[in-house]
This record gives sequence, C-alpha cells and structure tokens, in this order.
Amino acid sequence: MTSLKEEKTSTLDDLFGEFAELTLEHVTIEVDELKIALKPMVQQMAKAAAKAVLARPESLIPAKFSPPLGQYTSSIHEITIGAKKGAGGTRSKTVTIGGHTAPAWDLFQAPPKHPPIVAADVFDMPISLAKAVKMHYKEVMDNPAEWAKLVVDKFGADVVTLHLISTDRRLGDTSPSDAAKTIEEVLQAVKVPILIGSAGDPEKDGPVLAKAAEVCEGERTLLCSATVDVYEPIAVAAKKHDQVVLSWTSLDINQQKELNRRLIDWLKPDQIVIDPTTAALGYGLEYAFTMMQRMRLGGLLGDSELQYPISSGTTNAWAAREAWLNLPELGPRELRGPIWESVTALALLLAGNDLFMMMHPAAIKTIHDLVDWLRERRTTTAEEYPDWTSISIPEGV
Repeated sequence: MTSLKEEKTSTLDDLFGEFAELTLEHVTIEVDELKIALKPMVQQMAKAAAKAVLARPESLIPAKFSPPLGQYTSSIHEITIGAKKGAGGTRSKTVTIGGHTAPAWDLFQAPPKHPPIVAADVFDMPISLAKAVKMHYKEVMDNPAEWAKLVVDKFGADVVTLHLISTDRRLGDTSPSDAAKTIEEVLQAVKVPILIGSAGDPEKDGPVLAKAAEVCEGERTLLCSATVDVYEPIAVAAKKHDQVVLSWTSLDINQQKELNRRLIDWLKPDQIVIDPTTAALGYGLEYAFTMMQRMRLGGLLGDSELQYPISSGTTNAWAAREAWLNLPELGPRELRGPIWESVTALALLLAGNDLFMMMHPAAIKTIHDLVDWLRERRTTTAEEYPDWTSISIPEGV
C-alpha cells in the first residue's frame, strides 16, 4: 500500500477519486505544497464577489437629522443687577441674567437669551488664600477698593462681589455702619455692578445686609445671602430699597423651594437669584450639577418656585485640597488650581448656571472665553478637527 507521504506529487483526485465522500479521523497529512484548484465558474463568482467588496463608494448613504426639541411651558425670570444714572444709580453698565426658554446651551432650540456673567471675589480684610491665588492679589489685600479696581481693570470681571467677612463676631466684629463705609469706597472705585456678601454670622448678617441695602439705594445690588434661618430682615430691606436677594440653600431642592416661597411674600420675581451651593470638583460636583440642572428644568416645565436664575460660588473649588496641596504627582499647583476652578465652573455652566463668583484670573478668563466660544456657534471645518491618527502617545500611558 502506498503511503501519503511517499506520493508527494499525487493529487487528492488520484488518491480518493473513486469515493463520493471520505471521512478521515485521527489522520495527519504531511505535504510540502498544497494547491486548491477551483472550477472556472467558481473562479468567476469569487472574482465578482471580491470586486463588489473592494469597490469604492461614490457617495454617502443619505441621512436626515431632526434636532430634538423639548416642550417647555415656562421661562426663567430675567434679573437685572446694577443701575445707571437714568435709573437712579451710578453704574456705567448693568448685567442681566435669566430669560431662558430652553435647557442650558440647547442651541438647537433656543440659545441663552443672556450670557452668564463672572463676578470676582473681593474681601474687606486680608484672608488666607492658596499661594496660586494670593500671588495675584497680595499687593491689594489691605484695600478692598483697590482690589475691586484690579479685578475689573486687569482681570476683566463683569461685576464685583464684596465679601464683608470682617463683620463676623469671631473675626473683626465690624459694625454695619463701618461695613457701609467700605461699600461706599468700592462703589466709588469701580463703576460695574457690585454684589454684597455677608459673613455667614446668623446674628450679624441681617443688620449688615439691611444696612448695605440702604447704602446702595438706587444701585440695584445683589444681597448675598438670605437663608432659611436669616431672611426676613434682608427681604424687607431689599423691598424697601429695590435690591436683589440671593436665596442660598445647601444642596436641597425642597429647602430651596421653601425659602423662595418665603421670599416671594416680600419680593417680586425679578428680585430673586437662587444659589443651591457649589460642591467642587472631587467633592460632590456631580451632585451640584444635577441639582442645578433639575432646578432649571423644573422652572422651564412650570414650577414657579424654581423659575429664577442660578448663581454659583465657584470659588469653593479652592476648598478642595487637591487644588492647592503640594502634590507633585498631580502637576504644578500654579496650573492645577486654576484648572480645578475652571472645570468646576464649566460643569455648572453646562448645567444652567448664570452667575459665577470666581477668584483666579486664569479661571475667570477661561470661562469668559468658553462662553464666547459657545455663543459664536461657528462652523468648524474638517481641517480644524485634530488628527488623532497622528498623535504620539508617550510610552507607559
């Protein structure tokens, strides 16, 4: 019997031609070369199939895009902060927030009626700041008026938030009258709208902000803040002197609605801005984002207790230790800190925030640039998209 190994030039036809079907089990076939011959008809079919697969498409498959449009029955109230001479104030400009009829940056349906604004924080006494922030303000920290001029003239702040923290009984226990003098100095130093922040002292905040409302008669400033524990004296003063009130709660939508219900007993809808608290990047940012987004959507869908512009104390980002601690593995603090503040602001910008209280000059500029870019709605050409196929990824990443 001739073995398969010996018949090196034999074909399968020669070996098994007499069988209609052959099943091999536990067999090893050793050959130097194996050729498969296809009948002419099969060859033609294979070439035709290959040609069809390799044919270059001449056009894209037609497609139609329909933008997703929501059904929103209400809008967010418009709030104007600041007043010019013709309206009884002394400001050279005013800012208006709110007026939205769709979710944040839903450019398919309704771009924001008014862009978000950035307020720079100014304090009425030197405070402890991260080194990356302090380096920009150390020359003016003893002078709130000069500090206010710096953030407006050099860093481009839309408005100024003057925090009267020296009124806290544990710090300077400054009287409302002395705090009023600081307010007047800042009003003289800058001509943009100003916001007045209290110290968070439940016994002093009411008298201090009531005095601030009186001193800012005609200026239509924002009094920061009314809380569920201290709101009546602030609301009464705001009503009397036509000021705006920041309604502040701590990440609790039901508490926010309750406080807004109380304030509306004294104030008109165009005198309330809400602040549900900013939890920074790494410290609950996703919760703050969800809270603000729910409030914006609730207002648009008809909840009258949530139809107000939203404010963010974005400076809370600096309370995150990762923003300022000396951690070489996270990169230089001089860059990491402002990025931390910018990312916090960006997330809340997309959630629907209207007013950012910020501090680092680079973060302020970043948010201004982002808002301008979003509003421009410029068409991007194919050449402007990054060529990810040519990007070099460092070894070990």
